Amino acid sequence: MNELNQLLLNFKHKQNFDNQDFFVSKSNFYAYELIESWPRWEKNILNVYGEKNSGKTHLSNIFIKKYKGKKIDSKNFTDDDIKKLKLHENIILDQYNNNIEERLLYALFNLVDHSKKYLLINSLIPINEMAYKLSDIKSRAKNCLFAKIENPDDELIFALILKSFSDRQIKIDKKIIDFITKRIDRSYSKISDFIYKIDEFSLKKKK
Repeated sequence: MNELNQLLLNFKHKQNFDNQDFFVSKSNFYAYELIESWPRWEKNILNVYGEKNSGKTHLSNIFIKKYKGKKIDSKNFTDDDIKKLKLHENIILDQYNNNIEERLLYALFNLVDHSKKYLLINSLIPINEMAYKLSDIKSRAKNCLFAKIENPDDELIFALILKSFSDRQIKIDKKIIDFITKRIDRSYSKISDFIYKIDEFSLKKKK
């Protein structure tokens, strides 16, 4: 186990989005390296995708804190946002799930291309696997950098559980964390649920 000098999510408990709070493992190394390597991207659009709670928003917050830019929630994306984005070199489209009007998405792609901006899109699945009506969007969605955050490996699961318990002031022997790590489902959502249940149980028992 590497020294836990970079720790990932806090699972809705206390949201820390600093670089030092992101634990890098084989599961998320490629996505993290791309964030760190900006602006030396092969393409100007990066799509980071993966399961809920896998750290996509954390990475986007690291990106915007380090390089500046404008972050927008895809659920609330409007024409006014297009105008505001002209002032920013870096744009982050968070929680994208094919939930934007295609004309707006097309306008965003055009803005990024013509103004030589950079666009980071977070999604559960890669954007080139989503269904679009406009052929221009289909082709543009394929011409991106893609970085998948894989299911957590043992090292990352250990770090997630240790950090989450520590944040909640729950003391637990590392041997027990090793035991949990080898048996828990390799899913960020399942780990999140597990931490929540332990936290709830601890509060009820007051110990």
